[in-house]
Amino acid sequence: MNDSDYHLHVISFNVPYPANYGGVIDVFYRLKALVEAGVKVHLHCFTYGRSESEVLNRCHEVKYYKRDTSFWKQLSRDPYVVASRRSEALVQDLLKDDYPILCEGLHTTFLLNDSRFKGRKIFVRTHNVEHDYYQLLAEAEPKFWKRMFYRWESKKLRRYEPVLRKASGIFAITEKDAEYFSKTYGHTWLMPGFNAISRVCSETGRGDYVLYHGNLSVAENETAAEWLIENVFSELQVPCVIAGLDPSDDLRSCCEPYANITLKANLEDAEMMDLIRNAQVNVLMTEQPTGLKLKLLNALYNGRFCLVNDDMVRGTSLDALCVIAETPEQFISEINRLMDEDFTEEDIEERDDAMKELYQNDKNALSLIRTIFLNP
Repeated sequence: MNDSDYHLHVISFNVPYPANYGGVIDVFYRLKALVEAGVKVHLHCFTYGRSESEVLNRCHEVKYYKRDTSFWKQLSRDPYVVASRRSEALVQDLLKDDYPILCEGLHTTFLLNDSRFKGRKIFVRTHNVEHDYYQLLAEAEPKFWKRMFYRWESKKLRRYEPVLRKASGIFAITEKDAEYFSKTYGHTWLMPGFNAISRVCSETGRGDYVLYHGNLSVAENETAAEWLIENVFSELQVPCVIAGLDPSDDLRSCCEPYANITLKANLEDAEMMDLIRNAQVNVLMTEQPTGLKLKLLNALYNGRFCLVNDDMVRGTSLDALCVIAETPEQFISEINRLMDEDFTEEDIEERDDAMKELYQNDKNALSLIRTIFLNP
């Protein structure tokens, strides 16, 4: 089989460009690596909140389908994230040939229950153990109706997940997830997250501020930012920056009393990259030890010191590249220590060598190609 024989349908849960939040970063840079490896990618995107993108036209074919976010989809027996992406138009497009299919996330797997695809090669890229992820979203959500939605969705996802037994294979994003899916369903391979950078581009020397960044419209990230503001950043004498998409009024109010804390909202990609690269310490934390936090990869590839809690790196093999803290006192102590240290060429080389072991887009794309096209 030569490159011209490699045709692959990829079903994306959202339009994967711009690649400015975790899930779509992984999708976009995997697509890029597959195209560069010679695969003719037939990309199928569900649209909601994002428009069509010319950047994606490097794929062999791109088609868009409107996600049905009506209230009635929330009443489905299937999880809302799945039911709202059920599309007969997509089915008909996929049935025009017998090329293998890669479903991005459990979200796009409705066709595994469709008898018309019996015998078809269908692989699933998992980004989380979704029922765990939604349960943790529920625990972090302050609004009652959202909390109830996440809990109900978690129950439906747990009931729905065994559909993965019908998949030809599962590509898990972390070692922890790979262990879970392999033990539960078999036919699982570890496929580390794809990212924008292929080598560590950190700056040497010192920065003069601390940074927390993330999609601030996500409850988990807002909760983390508020915890850092109230327990850590407010106790420091150094400048601290909170940056990300769509912060709430509550988060803005949380920052206002502190002269050393600045909130930067909805930055362009280049501005965010400059913030990450010039910070002395990138502080990242989560209460959800699920999946891979791609913002951590971004910080490791582009930033200086990374200070994280244990849940941020659990199951990722990245703990040796980060400084770990759990309590407010530990975060404060480590930030004060790191502000006085230079980030050196030796630090960059050590990090680059470690990252190349796991996170090489081209190597991981070839592994995916071999698994999909060359396995019997």
